[in-house]
Amino acid sequence: MRDLLEAVAAGELSPEAAQAQLQGYVVGESGRFDATRETRSGVPEAVLAEGKTPTEVADLIATGLETTGRAIATRLTPDHREAVHDHLDESHPGATIEDDQRARTLVARAPDFESPNLDATVGVVTAGTSDAIPAGEATTLLEEMGASVERIDDIGVASLARMLDQLGVLREQDVLIVAAGREGALPTVIAGLVDVPVIGLPVSTGYGHGGEGEAALSGMVQSCTALSVVNVDAGFTAGAQAGLIARQLDDARES
Repeated sequence: MRDLLEAVAAGELSPEAAQAQLQGYVVGESGRFDATRETRSGVPEAVLAEGKTPTEVADLIATGLETTGRAIATRLTPDHREAVHDHLDESHPGATIEDDQRARTLVARAPDFESPNLDATVGVVTAGTSDAIPAGEATTLLEEMGASVERIDDIGVASLARMLDQLGVLREQDVLIVAAGREGALPTVIAGLVDVPVIGLPVSTGYGHGGEGEAALSGMVQSCTALSVVNVDAGFTAGAQAGLIARQLDDARES
């Protein structure tokens, strides 16, 4: 502890970074940032912007940069995004920002942050263009966990020829995340044709009876092929599960 105190006194370590080392999290006006989540669970901490003010999101992103060298945010609105850029321009001018407006994700990194690199590839598949938002959220997290990502888009069951044309690519992946709305059939079909883990990601596309992802979720849960399923639009969770599998594969390939 004395070393930490001396580092803070010398200006070599911020109070936030010291608190993160002592407690594992940092308490600020905008909430608690879990600075040791990745070390503890293998999944990076992320700031869910939904339900938070732009100022709160910007503060938490800055805290993430201060304590871990990187911060990830999901479900951002344009107001959130603007606040983050303005805050980091002032507080962390050397940070790089990757902003995926379609996926509604943002990743900020300190200049000295070293990104992980796993020897594993995850295929992120969409049934249609409307499924791109949660699929993009999964992609962002996977890339931050160090996995290579192969995007295979718009191959839904309305025309099976599109999927069959990509079957060779699907079979080459280590893990597959398959996002689909409507009746959610695509993960079931793919899982019956490949010998790798398939994670079904139901999407809230569709309307009428069973709309908003309900039919997709029910169909995937009742699949007669072997697959696991996350909640509706839970791209972050799907990415985390696939990323953890990728980490295990990377460890096995190194040993």
